Amino acid sequence: MADSSFDVVSKLDRQEVDNALNQAAKELSQRYDFRGTNTKIEWSGEENIVITSDAEERAQAGLEVFKEKLIRRDISLKAFDAGEVIGSGKTYKVTGTLVQGIDSEKAKKITKAIRDEGPKGVKAQIQGEELRVSSKKRDDLQEVIALLKNKDFEIALQFVNYR
Repeated sequence: MADSSFDVVSKLDRQEVDNALNQAAKELSQRYDFRGTNTKIEWSGEENIVITSDAEERAQAGLEVFKEKLIRRDISLKAFDAGEVIGSGKTYKVTGTLVQGIDSEKAKKITKAIRDEGPKGVKAQIQGEELRVSSKKRDDLQEVIALLKNKDFEIALQFVNYR
């Protein structure tokens, strides 16, 4: 019998992030407490999101609105790395970055956790920005998924291609 396996990845649904951004932009334009503060949220390149405002606390509140929209769309906040509010002149800006992929250091931490705490006979291989976990028993794979869900690796993990 062939080994069963699944992949551990850290990917974002770009369309869902775009929908969350558009919802946040709409809310920022309509909410009473944001009137007259020129608060805007927009893409800055492929991976960055910029929130600008005339008031520091409104820029921070705009960031909270965007985070709320991400949560409602089932996107982990671990996949969004927000910076500090930076003031320049009369404008305040917050830049956030979308985090995707598992870097080699985090991948090594995950494979070590699987080796140390996971069931015997489970193999984990690093394949670029994802991990392939395989075992002869499907129950062992379920245990590994539960183990990884309970640990905090500071990135959003998804489990795909379970076969």
